[in-house]
Amino acid sequence: MDKEHPNIAILKKFDPRNIATAAHILAKDAEFHFFNPLLPEIKGTYVGLEGFRDFFQKMGEISHRSFNVNPVSITPVGDELVVVHSKNTMILEDREMEVDAVIVWRIVNGKITEVWDIPSVHTARVMELEAVT
Repeated sequence: MDKEHPNIAILKKFDPRNIATAAHILAKDAEFHFFNPLLPEIKGTYVGLEGFRDFFQKMGEISHRSFNVNPVSITPVGDELVVVHSKNTMILEDREMEVDAVIVWRIVNGKITEVWDIPSVHTARVMELEAVT
């Protein structure tokens, strides 16, 4: 039986809908880097537990609380990095979207220390929402 990589076990404890539960797995000065040319209002580096909370709160607000992370694959790279491919779904400006993203996590001494969120914005799948009558 293959043993789960310890960094994957740490990531499984990370819940973007309830960041408070991640306090014990986030380094005090952990950084979350986000850049998306379609969402310039939330680009930047978010630091610490409060920073992570702020980012996911902003993402929730602009997506009308529809933002959802759907992991496709999780690959540990050495003892420090984990690369996650996810298909994130959300509603932006009355359009339902599915966006492929790669998230690179740096985990040191059992704590998340840095995250890079890289969305594939030019190939996002967009569907117009049907009007409810």
